[in-house]
Amino acid sequence: MALDPLSSVLDFGKAVIERFIPDPKAKAEAIQKLADMQQSGDLAVMAQQSNINAIEAASTNLFIAGWRPAVGWVCAAGLAVILVIGPLIAWGSALAGRPIAQPAMPVELTMTLVTSMLGMAGMRTYEKLKGAEKNR
Repeated sequence: MALDPLSSVLDFGKAVIERFIPDPKAKAEAIQKLADMQQSGDLAVMAQQSNINAIEAASTNLFIAGWRPAVGWVCAAGLAVILVIGPLIAWGSALAGRPIAQPAMPVELTMTLVTSMLGMAGMRTYEKLKGAEKNR
């Protein structure tokens, strides 16, 4: 595997394409698209962001490394309000004879954040499986 981040991202992308796309024509198109991204500089930006993420994750400063857990807890609290607490309060108030209208919650934004966090958690699991967690 290459040592520079750009080649590493390119190699990883090719490995993912080889593994998950069985159709030879679709595989060739995906590899060509990856090469186009490399030519346009998109892969360089992705590699730089990956380096920044690694530096942030290695930091012991709460204001640098702590934002990801904070966003995760906000997402969990938002889902709890949308899916559990809000409906229970509405149900309980209706049973008590004083129904209240539940305020509209930004479900789309919450789900966008949750799926992003799940993607980050998936990558973290991948790092653990590959043994990249030696610095923690």
